[in-house]
Amino acid sequence: MISFFRKKKLQALLSEVRAYVDQKLEAPVSYCEKSIDCCEAMPMAMPMPMKKRCAIASAPASPAPRSVKDYVDSQIDEGFSQMLMRKIDEKGMTDVECYKKAGVDRKLFSKIRSNPDYHPKKNTVLAFAVALELSLDEAKDMLMKAGYALSNSRRFDLIMEYFFINGIYNIRDINSVLLQMDEELLGA
Repeated sequence: MISFFRKKKLQALLSEVRAYVDQKLEAPVSYCEKSIDCCEAMPMAMPMPMKKRCAIASAPASPAPRSVKDYVDSQIDEGFSQMLMRKIDEKGMTDVECYKKAGVDRKLFSKIRSNPDYHPKKNTVLAFAVALELSLDEAKDMLMKAGYALSNSRRFDLIMEYFFINGIYNIRDINSVLLQMDEELLGA
């Protein structure tokens, strides 16, 4: 049973998260003024004042690699599994502390650790980011390593962004708010 004070705290947190999500979902979208190659989301009839130049459009061109293999070899970075293990070490946590704090079972954690090509669900990646108390940028980087991103068009993503921005890392509180807002919970 939830205590009176915890219930009040969760209600206040829920109100703050709802206000943040509502504000972000009503924010205007900015588009690139270059070409469709630069920003696939750009509607062709979008008026110029609403368009915005993006970093990709103004980046200098680099010499083309000789082959696909050369390109991949020159661009490949650490994967999700490697980043997770590195972050656990950097935070001075044990593997057990991390996966328990994230609400992930030992078997799934073992699968992630032993298979560098394994890509867990987005909610699992975010549970690890919360357990490791990552900043928003670090959480976005971890998501990218697993093939995901936070989107301003998804309520779940905006809710999670709110928690990272405000340094709220209690997975029970986060899951309580997600449950109240009819979203999937973190963990496995």
